[in-house]
Amino acid sequence: MFSLLVNIPANANWAQNGVTIGGGNGYGGASNQLNLPQGLFVDDDQTVVIADYSNHRIIQWKNGDTTNGQVVAGDKGQGNGLNQLNRPIDVLIDKEADSLVICDRGNRRVVRWPRRSGTTQGEILIDNIQCCGLAMDDQRYLYVSDWDKEEVRRYKFGENIGTLVAGGNGKGIGLNQLSTPTFLFVDRDHSVYVSDYSNSRVMKWVEGAKEGIVVAGGQGGGSALTQLSNSYGLFVDTLGTLYVADSWNHRVMRWTQGDKKQGTVIVGGNGSGAGANQFIYPVGLSFDRHGNLYVADSNNHRVQRFSIE
Repeated sequence: MFSLLVNIPANANWAQNGVTIGGGNGYGGASNQLNLPQGLFVDDDQTVVIADYSNHRIIQWKNGDTTNGQVVAGDKGQGNGLNQLNRPIDVLIDKEADSLVICDRGNRRVVRWPRRSGTTQGEILIDNIQCCGLAMDDQRYLYVSDWDKEEVRRYKFGENIGTLVAGGNGKGIGLNQLSTPTFLFVDRDHSVYVSDYSNSRVMKWVEGAKEGIVVAGGQGGGSALTQLSNSYGLFVDTLGTLYVADSWNHRVMRWTQGDKKQGTVIVGGNGSGAGANQFIYPVGLSFDRHGNLYVADSNNHRVQRFSIE
């Protein structure tokens, strides 16, 4: 993502009621609606870019405009044309190229889409990949998870092969294995954090390592504070604190660096529902530079912002 470096106090709290900043008007394809939003990316100016999965488009909401989003890629129906997307699941902004990088999952490809107005199509960066999550480091290397191959690879722009950085030893629960890797985060040291979805854990692979370290979960799927149940979105702040969308538990958890044993619930955890303090299968998450939390609340077809207190 190479995301903002966000300084969040170790003891920070967030408002328990989220404010809807995108969607929230039932599922559908209008400009004020979302349909199963997945990954999201927050820009420096608090513009939120969302992979609007079942609408086959990328839509952005500018800070303050809570009514209508603006389609910035796709929206030409489900398909594999260069002007189309098929179930996009993650998106990031490449600031240097002023473009979007999109995990176009249904088309088994990663595409880049310029952000300038009037752009009607993208270009294929990587093809024949069952991609799910994307991240970018400070040197503009792109990291992509692959569900089929149970691995994460790092790519230079222009190459289609990439370098293995996590997994790649078949499906399993070993420290050198992954099982359905989904979302990613890369920190300043180029360590890769992987949401190891089917193993209900988050793994950290230090650059060059042959195996990962469990940094959250890993105690089987469940709802205890030591457990995750199908993890998705990830974020790591400058202290090394990990935030994870614990999707099937309908909550967002925080795991501090020294405490591998259990996390704390920072928002949600109030059962599955449409209340301001609830989620139904949260997927993507990120923070803005002030430390406010953004969550793609997929089955409520909305994006929620939780203010830091």
